[in-house]
Amino acid sequence: MLSTLRSIVQELNGINNLQDALDTIAARVQTAMHTEVCSVYLYDDKSGCYVLKATEGLYKSAVGQVRIAPSEGLVGLVGTREEPINLEDAQKHPRNRYFPETGEERFGSFLGVPIIHHRRVLGVIVVQETQNSRRFDEGEEAFLVTISAQLAGVIAHSEATGAIGGISISGDQARDVAFSGVAGAQGVAIGTGVVVFPPADLDSVPDKRCEDVDAEIERFRAAVSAVRDDVEQVGERLAPQLRPEEQALFEVYLRMLHDHALPGEVENRIREGLWAPGSLKAVVNQYVRHFEMMGDHYLRERAVDIRDLGRRLLSHLQEGESETPEYPERTILVSDELTPAMLGEVPQGQLAGLVSVRGSGNSHVAILARAMGVPTVMGLVDIPVAQLDGRELIVDGYEGQIFASPSTELKAFFESIIEEEQELVKGLEELRDKPCETLDGHRIPLFVNTGLITDVVRSLSHGAEGIGLYRTEVPFMINERFPSEQEQKAYYREQLEAFAPAEVTMRTLDIGGDKALTYFPIVEENPFLGWRGIRVTLDHPEVFLVQIRAMIKASEGLDNLRIMLPMISNVSEIEEAQHLIYRAWHEVRDEGYQLAMPQVGVMIEIPAAVYQVREIAARVDFVSVGSNDLTQYLLAVDRNNPRVASLYHSYHPAVLQALCQVAQDCHDVGKPVSICGELAGDPGGAILLLAMGYDALSMNASNLPRIKSVIRGIDMDMARGLLAEVLTLDSPHVIRSCVELALRKAGIGRFIRPERSGSGVRELAASRE
Repeated sequence: MLSTLRSIVQELNGINNLQDALDTIAARVQTAMHTEVCSVYLYDDKSGCYVLKATEGLYKSAVGQVRIAPSEGLVGLVGTREEPINLEDAQKHPRNRYFPETGEERFGSFLGVPIIHHRRVLGVIVVQETQNSRRFDEGEEAFLVTISAQLAGVIAHSEATGAIGGISISGDQARDVAFSGVAGAQGVAIGTGVVVFPPADLDSVPDKRCEDVDAEIERFRAAVSAVRDDVEQVGERLAPQLRPEEQALFEVYLRMLHDHALPGEVENRIREGLWAPGSLKAVVNQYVRHFEMMGDHYLRERAVDIRDLGRRLLSHLQEGESETPEYPERTILVSDELTPAMLGEVPQGQLAGLVSVRGSGNSHVAILARAMGVPTVMGLVDIPVAQLDGRELIVDGYEGQIFASPSTELKAFFESIIEEEQELVKGLEELRDKPCETLDGHRIPLFVNTGLITDVVRSLSHGAEGIGLYRTEVPFMINERFPSEQEQKAYYREQLEAFAPAEVTMRTLDIGGDKALTYFPIVEENPFLGWRGIRVTLDHPEVFLVQIRAMIKASEGLDNLRIMLPMISNVSEIEEAQHLIYRAWHEVRDEGYQLAMPQVGVMIEIPAAVYQVREIAARVDFVSVGSNDLTQYLLAVDRNNPRVASLYHSYHPAVLQALCQVAQDCHDVGKPVSICGELAGDPGGAILLLAMGYDALSMNASNLPRIKSVIRGIDMDMARGLLAEVLTLDSPHVIRSCVELALRKAGIGRFIRPERSGSGVRELAASRE
C-alpha cells in the first residue's frame, strides 16, 4: 500500500493541470484497487453541486456533464456526512440515484470517500463493482481513505493553479481566487505580482515566456558548457582519492549533460516559448519523478543527482541573467521566502504589497514591512507561487489573505477600503498632540512597539508618548555576527534620544521560536517551547552582559531607559537576570559613567507566569503583558501557522480572564502594568484593556491614532459595562460581535474592520451599500 501510495503522490506532484491530476488519480486508483470503476467528483462552489471530473469505467462523455446536489445521490450523501459509505448493493439504499448518462446502472457495489482539505470538502472519490454481493473490505476502504487524505493537498494545489490561470472547476472563468495566510503588516494593496526567487532554487522559478528563442537557447547552452567544465575539473581533482566505481559518478553527470539527454529536452521546451529556467525546472522535475517511481533503490537515488545537476545549471543561468525584473508602478512582491534585500531592489514608491509563502508576523521582513507601511501577507498554504507572476493581485494585510484574478466588484470593494483608510488617517492627524483620555477624563498613555529607526519617525508623527517595546533583536538580525557593544550602543542611543525624556522600554535579546540568527542557529523540533528568550541569554551571559552594558551606556544623560526581560516562567530567572544587570551597571559606573540604575521589568507571556504574577511583580519595577505569545500559549495555537490560524483569537474568554487577573494582581502589589501586542491596537480590545485597569497600551505606530480616537470617544462607565458583559460570554466570536455592536452604539463603528473572506466578499460589499 505504502509503495503504491508513494508512487501515485510522486506522479501527481509534478502535474500542475487539475484535469490531468484527476485523470491520473482515477486511472491509478482503479489499477491499484483492481476495481471496475474509479471516479472523482469535485464540489463546484458556483453551482453548489458535485461535478463528475474524471472516471475510469463510466462513460467518458459524462465527464463535466453530471452534477449532483449535496441533497441527492450517494455522492451527495458522502459529501454531506463527510465520512465513507461502503455498500455491497447500492440499489437498495434509499438515497441511491442512477445517472443514465454515466452507464453506472451496471455496478452494484459502492465505496465513496470524501476528499477533505483543511475542513473543506473538495469532492468525493468513488470505486464501484458490478458484483452486487461484494462489499469492499476494511483494507480496501482504509486504502481509499488514505489515498483521499494524501491527495487532498495535491488536488487543492492543482485546483488553485487552474483557478489562478482563470479556469474554475465548472470550466467557467475563475475570479476572486482567495488564499489565506498570516497577516504580516496591516493595510490593503492592489497591484501586479512580481515573483522573485532565491539563487539556484528550481522549485521557486516562475513560469515565463521568452521573446527571443534563439538567444535563450544560446544562454542555456552556455550554462551546460560551464557545468560540464565544472564537473570535469572536480572529477580530475578528486580522481587520486576515489576508486574507479566512485569516479563513475562524474561520468554519469557528463552523460546526462549530453546533447541528446537532458539538454535536448530543455531546448525543446524553450522552442515551445518557455524561458530557459522554467524549461529546466519542468524537465528536471520530470526526470526526478521518473527516477523516484522506480522499484530499484539504486535508481531511485539517482533522483538526487538530477536535482543537483538542475541546481548547478540554474546557478549558471542566473549568473548570465543581465535583465533585472520589471517592477510595475504598483508592485506586489511575491516570493517563497522574502528577504530585506529583495525589498530594496524595488524602486522607491513602487512597492505596494508583499506576499511571502514562508515567514511569520514576527520575521524581519514583517517588521520591516510594518515600518514601511507596506501591506503584507505571509505563511500561505497551497499557493502556486510561480503562477502569480504578472497577475493582478489584492493583498489584504488585515485578514491575512490575497486574491488573484479579482473581479471588478471585488476590486471596487477593496478600493473603497483603501479610500476609507486614507480618509480616516487624514481625520486622525489632528489628534497627534491631544491627550489620550476618555470623555470623563481618565488618562492612559499610548506607547509604540519599535524595532527600526524608521519606526521612530512614524511613531513621533503619530503622537506616541514613549516606546513600550523596543525589539533589540532587530540589530542582531540585520548583522552577520553578534553586534559589538559599541554598535549596540549606537542603535539604542537613537531610540532613547528620539523619545527623551519619555520612557523607552527595551526588551533584552529575544531570539528562538520563529526569530533566528543566521550566525547563531537554533534547531529544535518544537522551537516555541524550547530555547528562546531569557533562556538563551541566561545560558550565554557573555551576550547578555554586553547588551545590558550597551543599553546602560546609551542612556547616559537621558535616564529614560527601562529594561524588560522576555519569556519569564519563574522567579529564579528574574533573580539571575537582575544579578547580571546589577553587575553590568556597576561595571559601567566604574568606567566613569554617571547614571541611575534603570528600572527592570518583565514580560508576562507564559501561562505559568500568569499564576505567579504577584510573586513576579514584587521583584520588579513594572510588568508588561506580551498578549500575542500569551494568547498562543494559552490556546496552544501557533499564531504563525495558517493551518490553525482560525483557532487563534485574542477575544477568547480564557485570554480575557488571564488579562484581568494579571492587571488585578499587579495593582494589588502596587506595580504598574502595561500591555504590548495586537490586542492593544484593536479598537475593541483597547476598550476592554482600559476597563481592566491597564496603565498603558503599546502598539504599532499605524494603530495609534485610531486607538486614541476610540478612547476619546467613550467614557469609563461604557468600558466597564462592556467588560462586565463580555466576561459572562463563552465564545470568542460572540464576544467580538458584542464588542463591535458596542462600538457602533457609541458612534465609533467606523473603526471596525469588516471581516472578509473568499466567497463572502461580494455579500459583504453588498451589505455596505
